[in-house]
Amino acid sequence: MRHRPRFLLPLPATLAALALLAAAGVGWHLVRLRIGQGALAGSAHDVIRPHQATPPHGGTLVALGDDAFGLELLRDPATGSLRAYVLDGELESFIRIPARQLDLELARNGRSPASLRLAAVADPVTGETVGDTSLFQARAPWLRGPGPCTGRIRSITVRGQTFRSMPFALP
Repeated sequence: MRHRPRFLLPLPATLAALALLAAAGVGWHLVRLRIGQGALAGSAHDVIRPHQATPPHGGTLVALGDDAFGLELLRDPATGSLRAYVLDGELESFIRIPARQLDLELARNGRSPASLRLAAVADPVTGETVGDTSLFQARAPWLRGPGPCTGRIRSITVRGQTFRSMPFALP
């Protein structure tokens, strides 16, 4: 006869305990409540997301639709290139979209905005193609060199939701 260690719970009790822990963990980090002037208030912008820390490539995040999706912008001042990665709201998965390009308006060092078209990038390793990709890029000589950039994404559609005139600032 095999002896079962006393510290192990039966499977149903273990599963129930794990479910309770998961429910409690989800509950506290979903909404952060603010206390002000004796009132308890919460809003959609107070949502805490544990995976919100950093975009995967260390770029600048543009939140789309109350953080339903994200667009990571990554500028390389040495080459004058700009990449855009379409991500889920948790910044964990790339989302393919059917766009063939993304159109931006971008101003560098306080100058007047210029149009910049980022082309869809195909990747045979991931199977992404133009018209079914999560990566867009452009190269422009005026993007070379240091200096901050500000701009806006004219329009992007992700999973049936269209976002227009989304502002951003690049270091």
